[in-house]
Amino acid sequence: MQSLAVRVIGAVAAGTLAAGLVVGCSGQSQVPSIGYAVDAVIASYNGGSALGASSGSAAVFGRVLTGFFYTGPDGQQVADTDAGTAKEVPGEAQTVQYRLNPDGVYSDGVPTSCDDLVLAWAAHSGRFTKPGDRGPAPLFDAADSAGYSDIERVDCQPGSKDATVVFRPDRHFLPWRTLFTAGELMPSHVAARVANVPNVVSALQSGEPGGIQRLADFWNNGWTMSSGNLDVSRFPSSGPYRIESYSAEDGLVLVSNERWWGNKAETGRIVVWPKTVDLKSKVSDNAIGVVDAGAGSVKDLNLDGFSVRDVPGRGVEQLVLGTGAVFGSADARRGFALCVPRQALFDKLGKAKDAPKTGLGTAPLNSRIVQQDSLYYPAVIGAADKYRGSDIPAATAALGNAKPTIRIGYLQPDARRAQTVAMIAEACKPAGITVVDAGSADFTPTALTAGKVDAVLASTASAPGPTGSQAGIASTSALLTGSGLNFGRFGNGRYDAIADQLAADDNSTATLNLLTEAENLLWSEMPSIPLFASPRTIAFGNGLQNGIAGPTQGGTGWNMDRWVLRR
Repeated sequence: MQSLAVRVIGAVAAGTLAAGLVVGCSGQSQVPSIGYAVDAVIASYNGGSALGASSGSAAVFGRVLTGFFYTGPDGQQVADTDAGTAKEVPGEAQTVQYRLNPDGVYSDGVPTSCDDLVLAWAAHSGRFTKPGDRGPAPLFDAADSAGYSDIERVDCQPGSKDATVVFRPDRHFLPWRTLFTAGELMPSHVAARVANVPNVVSALQSGEPGGIQRLADFWNNGWTMSSGNLDVSRFPSSGPYRIESYSAEDGLVLVSNERWWGNKAETGRIVVWPKTVDLKSKVSDNAIGVVDAGAGSVKDLNLDGFSVRDVPGRGVEQLVLGTGAVFGSADARRGFALCVPRQALFDKLGKAKDAPKTGLGTAPLNSRIVQQDSLYYPAVIGAADKYRGSDIPAATAALGNAKPTIRIGYLQPDARRAQTVAMIAEACKPAGITVVDAGSADFTPTALTAGKVDAVLASTASAPGPTGSQAGIASTSALLTGSGLNFGRFGNGRYDAIADQLAADDNSTATLNLLTEAENLLWSEMPSIPLFASPRTIAFGNGLQNGIAGPTQGGTGWNMDRWVLRR
C-alpha cells in the first residue's frame, strides 16, 4: 500500500519529487507540495480592486505580492521589511517616507520601484474620473479610497526605490500602515507594457487622459484570473512564491520564486484550492495539508488526521441590503431586520467552539464597524437591542401593508449560509415576508448592485471567505458613498463625515462619541444587518509545522512560506 506521503505528492513530477523529498533525522520525510484549501475565490490578482477585495485575494496572494505591511494572524498590521521600510517623518503635513528593499526584484527580473506606489495611489485616490449615472465615477475600480484620497502627492523619480508620500495639509490619516500593503502594490511595469504607456509616473503626473484610461482599463481587468491558459507574464511575483499555473482541475499552483531576495520558502510548492473546489473529496484524497474555511460551510467534512480549531474571525457575517426596489426605504429595511432572528442564528450557527470567554465571538455582533473586543464596543451598541430576536408585531408595523419577497444571494455551496437563509425565511414568514434562497455557484456581490438580489449574505466587504482586520478599513469603507465595496449603494453624508473624522482623530472621547453616533445612524438607516463574528474552521494536517491560524483577511496562508509538512 502506498504511503500517505507518496499519495500526497503523486502529482509532482518525478524530478521534483526526487529533489524535494528530504528525510529528517526522525525518519520522516518532508513533503515537497502542500495543499491549502481556503474558501476565498480566485478571481483577481489585484487585491486592491473591488473584485479582488470582495473575492478574498489577500488570503491567496499575500506571499506572492508583498507590500510594506501585511495583516497578521490577530488582524494587526505587521511591517514586512523584506519588501521595504516605511516611517513617518516630521513636516507641516503628514509625511511618510517609503524605501523599497534595494534587492527587490519581480520574478520577471524587473526591479521593484516607487512607480508601483504611484500606480497604487492613483488607482485608489479617486482623482481620475469619468461621467457616471450618479455624477463623476472613478476610472479605477478600486475597493476603497481610505487614506489614499487624503494623499496630496507621491514624490517619485521613475525607477527609484524611494518615495515620499505627502498628505493634504488639512488631513491626517492615523491608520497609514494600511496603505501600500501586500496585494495592493501591483507590478506597474506590466500595466505600462500592456497599456502601451511608456512611463506610468509621467502619465499620471501629467494627467494624460488617453494613457490614464488605458492604465485604468488594465488595472481593472488585466489581472482578472480565470481557470485555464493564464498568461503568467502578466503575473510576476514580488514575494517568496510565484504563480506557475491555475486551472480548475489542478488548482492554483504556487512555486518558489527563484528571484526572491528574502528567506527562501520552506516548501517549494503550494497548491491553493478555492471555495469552488469539492473540499470533501480533496481531503479524502489526501491532497490537503491546511484547511481555512467557514465553520459549518461544508457539511459532514471529515477532518480526522488534522489538528482542528473553530475560532471566531475578524470578519462580520452579515446581510448587506440593497437600497432600491423592495428595500428602497429605511422602514422596509428596518422591518426586515426586526424579523431576522439574530440571537437564534448566533446560538445555532455563529458560536465558534474555541471562542474566548469574553470579547470576539461571544454573542451576536451588534456593530458593523467596531470590533467586538474593542474597549469602545460595549458603549456603542445600545441601538442594537431591539433587533436581537424576531419581533413579528414590530416588523409587521414597520412594513405597513407591504408583503415583500426578499432574495438573499450568497456563494454556493455553503451549508451554513443555506441554513441561515432557511432560518430567516421561517422566522419572517409570520410577518408576511417571503424569503427566497438566491444562492448560486457563480454568485458575486455585484448581483446586488444590478438588482438581481435584494441582499447578500457574506462576510466583511461581501467576501465569501477570510475577512476582517483590527483596523477595520474594509468594514468602514463598505458603507461609504461611492466605495467600490458598497454593493448596496448606501449613501449618507453624515456617516461619510464621521468615517473621515475617525480616521484622523485619536482622542478617545471624540472617538467614542463618533462611533456611538455612527452605530445609531446605521441601525436607523439599516444598510446591513450584522449577525455574528464569522466563525472559521482552521485545520492543520498531522505533521504540518509552523502553521498559525489567521482568521482575518490575510487568511491562514499569511505565513505559508514557513510551512513544512513531514510524513
